Amino acid sequence: MKDQQTSVESASTGQQTYAESPRRGFAMILMVVSSVLISFSGLIIRNIDADPMVINFYRALALTIAVMLILIFQYKRMAVTYIVGIGRYGILGGVMLSIAAVCFLQSMTNTTVANTLFILSAIPFFTAALAWVFLKERLRRSTVIAMTVAFLGLTVMVGEGFGAGSLYGNGMALVTAFCFAVYAVIVRQNRQINMLPTLLVSTAIIIVVAIVTRFGQLAISWEDFLLCMFWGGVLSGSANAMFIAASRHLAAAELTLFMLLEFALGPIWVWLFLSETPSRLTLVGGVLVIAAVAARTLVEMRVQRQSG
Repeated sequence: MKDQQTSVESASTGQQTYAESPRRGFAMILMVVSSVLISFSGLIIRNIDADPMVINFYRALALTIAVMLILIFQYKRMAVTYIVGIGRYGILGGVMLSIAAVCFLQSMTNTTVANTLFILSAIPFFTAALAWVFLKERLRRSTVIAMTVAFLGLTVMVGEGFGAGSLYGNGMALVTAFCFAVYAVIVRQNRQINMLPTLLVSTAIIIVVAIVTRFGQLAISWEDFLLCMFWGGVLSGSANAMFIAASRHLAAAELTLFMLLEFALGPIWVWLFLSETPSRLTLVGGVLVIAAVAARTLVEMRVQRQSG
């Protein structure tokens, strides 16, 4: 009963903080930078010649090292205390994040990329629904409009390749979207705690799953190893740290809205660096997503300048 009361009080506080946080504009910029960084993931994957689960193993290993270094830098000898301090909600968040990562891999290998991206574009809407129920967070009209335009943009991007696909693969994409939405809500609800150690729970699970399923098959070239280290340690480490920092000032659905930039920018980097020309619809849809996120950020910056 006490935990339930605490949860209700936290939800009420969350709504107030969402409306009044003076750093919302800065948090949006953090999310833009975070999404731009992680959008290079597709380009990196295209340059790695290894089994997807093996890639996940080394990426998770690099992310573990990065998170530990950040925590040691922040808290020195007290780092272990802060890791334990995430409590059961932090563990649950880590489990949700690891399930999302594993199911994403299953979706990408069992259905079309278009199907996966289309289903994942619903993450902000799942998050908004969960945050409304559990955190009592209501979205501003400008955020709802941005979410809708971004969703339409992604629909245009993947429209040509969208099809029935595999029921299993589509189901895995749906589980990915739901689990990440739960993770975003948990991080937002517990924003008073440094939830960065939650990533350690996720990476530990992924590492164990990779070892069990690929035991004796984890050999990888030095070039691929370095790419995995850069991806997990630098890009994912920085992006996740920014995501958690931004969660203290933005509504849960806003956090996941900015993540859609990753889907829009990914094909552009492959086009620029690997000369794989995207279709016209892919570019048009990507522009819509980028415009929606940019407009939402500029509106917030303008509001804060006027109120300041």
